Amino acid sequence: MFTSTGSSGLYKAPVSKGLLLVPSALSLLLALLLPHCQRFFVYDLQAVKDDFQIWRLICGRIICLDLKDTFCSSLLIYNFRIFERRYGSRKFASFLLGSWVLSAVGDFILVEAVRYSFGITAARNLPSGLLAPVFALFVPFYCSIPRVQVAHILGPLSITNKTLIYILGLQLFTSGSYIWIVAISGLISGLCYNSKMLQVHEVLCVPSWMAKFCSWTLEPIFSSSEPTSEARIGMGATVDIQRQQRMELLDRQLMLSQFAQVRRQRQQQGGMINWNRLFPPLRQRRNVNYQDGRQSEQQASPPLEVSEEQVARLMEMGFSRGDALEALRASNNDLNVATNFLLQH
Repeated sequence: MFTSTGSSGLYKAPVSKGLLLVPSALSLLLALLLPHCQRFFVYDLQAVKDDFQIWRLICGRIICLDLKDTFCSSLLIYNFRIFERRYGSRKFASFLLGSWVLSAVGDFILVEAVRYSFGITAARNLPSGLLAPVFALFVPFYCSIPRVQVAHILGPLSITNKTLIYILGLQLFTSGSYIWIVAISGLISGLCYNSKMLQVHEVLCVPSWMAKFCSWTLEPIFSSSEPTSEARIGMGATVDIQRQQRMELLDRQLMLSQFAQVRRQRQQQGGMINWNRLFPPLRQRRNVNYQDGRQSEQQASPPLEVSEEQVARLMEMGFSRGDALEALRASNNDLNVATNFLLQH
């Protein structure tokens, strides 16, 4: 479900790991052991306005008091960790900070607009937690992650690699009476920050000294080692199928490691990746026959025609046309595998 936009695990995503562990642990602690302390984390804009309890803008917008919201937002943060790998931890944290601040202003405006237009007082009923930045991340998710059809249902309806993420976002959107206010303000703030409107990305950002300090103190705590994935064996698979799946997995891991090595050399020396050396146009695969123990080589197939639509999707994510073309050829025109090649390292 959550592997369509990157590899599994939290490798190169310390900020995402911190957001998964710390707020979730505090939410469980408040719900199970310290329920009498939940009143300090209520997101009450009426108290902020009337009693000047400014601290509620911080405490009420970090920890979810509803465990359903905690679960849904944690799953979304885990999926959106791909942006931290792509942008870097500092830029990713700056996006979260900027959308968090902008959405606070949006909450005030929307609450007052609802009160004046419909006479509904929603200031005391807004959901708590880091929800607005989660909804803000749907903006780059919609704009930069390619849409790949997975299954066709009926007529124009189809399931893509992004469908389940949108369904999860819809579940979070409908989890409370007034969560739509937080969701709308989060989407607007994400749109403003992602489009660099009014240069807010230069004002609302994590300072370099703070990024260095957090990298020195917190990154060793929340960093994760590179995952070692294992073959996914289908239910009822025979021994031959299992072996073939493991061979394909090892072959893919070999391509990824070769790609990472050459990409590191390019970063040190400059220039384009020598894709023809890394993935020869006529790449031979071995098909092992386990019934008679003999090995036969499969004839090399000619280079595949690459879809311009898929090339355009990779170029929209910031990759050059040459790398996009050769990544698609190397992955047998598989957009998901090509995207992983270019995003993981």
